[in-house]
Amino acid sequence: MNSISTSSRQILNAYTQGAALNTPEHATIIESSHERSRRFGLTHLQVPDYSPSSAHSLASLLEENHFLFQHAAPVMETLHEQIANTHSVLMLATKTGTILHSLGSIDFLEKASQVALAQGVDWSEKSKGTNAIGTALAEGQPIVVHGTQHYLQANQFLTCSCTPILDPHGDVIGALDVTGDYRSHHQHTMALTRMSAQMIENHMFKDAFPTEVRIHFHARPEFIGTIVEGIAVFTTDGRFLSANRSAQFQFGMSVNALRAHTFSSLFGVGISQFFDHARKADGNYFRLVLHNGVNVCCKSELKFASPASHLSGLPDKFNAPTTAYKKKKEEKVPLSSLRYLDTGDPQVASVIQKLRIIQGRDIPIMILGETGTGKDLLAQAIHNDSTRSDKNFVSVNCASIPENLIESELFGYEEGAFTGAKRKGATGKILFANEGTLFLDEIGDMPLHLQARLLRVLQERKVNPLGSGREVEVDITVICATNKNLKEMIANGTFREDLYYRLNGLVVRLPALRDRKDLEVAAKKILASVCPSEKRIGISQEVMDLFQRYAWPGNFRQLFNLLRTAVVMAECENDIQMCHLPDDFLSEIQLQPQPQKFEAPAFVAPQVAEVKPHHEPRTSEAFNLENVAIDAIAQALKTSKGNVSAAAKLLGVSRNTIYRKKHLIPDEARN
Repeated sequence: MNSISTSSRQILNAYTQGAALNTPEHATIIESSHERSRRFGLTHLQVPDYSPSSAHSLASLLEENHFLFQHAAPVMETLHEQIANTHSVLMLATKTGTILHSLGSIDFLEKASQVALAQGVDWSEKSKGTNAIGTALAEGQPIVVHGTQHYLQANQFLTCSCTPILDPHGDVIGALDVTGDYRSHHQHTMALTRMSAQMIENHMFKDAFPTEVRIHFHARPEFIGTIVEGIAVFTTDGRFLSANRSAQFQFGMSVNALRAHTFSSLFGVGISQFFDHARKADGNYFRLVLHNGVNVCCKSELKFASPASHLSGLPDKFNAPTTAYKKKKEEKVPLSSLRYLDTGDPQVASVIQKLRIIQGRDIPIMILGETGTGKDLLAQAIHNDSTRSDKNFVSVNCASIPENLIESELFGYEEGAFTGAKRKGATGKILFANEGTLFLDEIGDMPLHLQARLLRVLQERKVNPLGSGREVEVDITVICATNKNLKEMIANGTFREDLYYRLNGLVVRLPALRDRKDLEVAAKKILASVCPSEKRIGISQEVMDLFQRYAWPGNFRQLFNLLRTAVVMAECENDIQMCHLPDDFLSEIQLQPQPQKFEAPAFVAPQVAEVKPHHEPRTSEAFNLENVAIDAIAQALKTSKGNVSAAAKLLGVSRNTIYRKKHLIPDEARN
């Protein structure tokens, strides 16, 4: 567990403070719980029902709570090591009070078995009366229930410390409990339980928002990366999404209050200025000032995601970077398909045509494109249209998994393979994708030493889990994606050339949103997915014209978040107008030079004459100012080797002007 200094303990206690044992507030909570227990019809002397859930019900419960369990289990192992000599049992419960997982001392477990502190047993107040798990969940705060404070006499030999666990959206998702003999109560147990719950929450928080704008901050830089760091998440246009407990404490507002704010109102700068700060920092710390005047140290990794889940209808509330998506026969899941993605853009249509030609040929596919252009959505569509569609589609974001975990995530491991390894080991993502599709997103971020292992798997079609002396055969189709130049990485020695040629059977490139011809169609599809109203909401011509001029650095994810906000503002009843767009977005537009009719600067004229058009000769009428502008832009791009910013400076125009006219230039004239 992360080491916590005295100062950070004080900060943590300030926003996780529950009712301390033997205080009037605590006594009031216990009495209220006893009253609820009586209303449930329980009596002090009755024999409680300790029967666990059926095997089928327990399996369903574990599946429903997979997101909670996968992030809580490693933290529980660490906490268990810290309380190993305290004769205690550590338990993870669902939000309704059923135990999902337990760890504990062997000697105490024998005694604890009398009250079934085990998987599948219901410890809600309705079932067991006043107890730490049930009461913490009922009260929504940490609680210690000691000895005779338990409502049922059968449980009064216990002392229990429990704290609710919040999901990344601020709702209770479960509870963490440490239970021991009432004669050996330790005052520090609740503090450890609270800190462990906070660590679980932070782990879930990072996984739930892998690609949104996520900022980590604290007044003291040494606290970033610890459990007391503030984490806040925003859309690419600056709309607030969520914040962890520490961030709420530092802002001085709850999640509900923060929802009325934007990035600029909380940090005092526009989202575009923040992007500039983060890019210049290149992964290092930089300073911002909160709305309350507090100077904080910040760190952020900018990763924009494509709107795969939003456009395909798949759920995305907890869309973790290593999510394995498996279809079930009893579920009706709206599937993405290549046909669905063909919305009228010629470049996308060409990509889809190529993919259809190789369909069923087991050829590896490499998808190139900027962040947010829909690479993961295309990969899902390829799988859904394949003969493997009834098997697993396993997505692994190589950039989102810590380097020390990616090997075990991919290849799996046996029990005892390393310190902290789960009992019975774990199946790796590659094996989980057996007979299905493995999607390696951000392949350019895979550590070099693991590239060799992946190459061996692809060549031999066998996986050797960590700590295992056996090899397991695997049958997978591989799709990878990246926004990096892998050939440059090969030249720099950061990507293996042999792996590159193993992965690039067919290379396709998705165009940026600003270069697509189907922006209006895509916007309407997104509107249909985010507006529940039967009345179709539209986009005013003024707003659509603005969209067509904008460069969309976040591509589809930015467009989705912008439209989702606008739909709420328009209440799904009216067409989206300028007044419905977020202030951050409008401010960013206003800061950009307004598009104007292009006039070729005098110094460009000699260069224009050198550009020989590769299209049909123009008539005197057709040779107008627009044609001159296109030729001038072509020459400027050629001179600047394709650098849009440099070309814009050369011509004295905005980058948006270049982007708007770039598609009109024949490919031959750009080189």
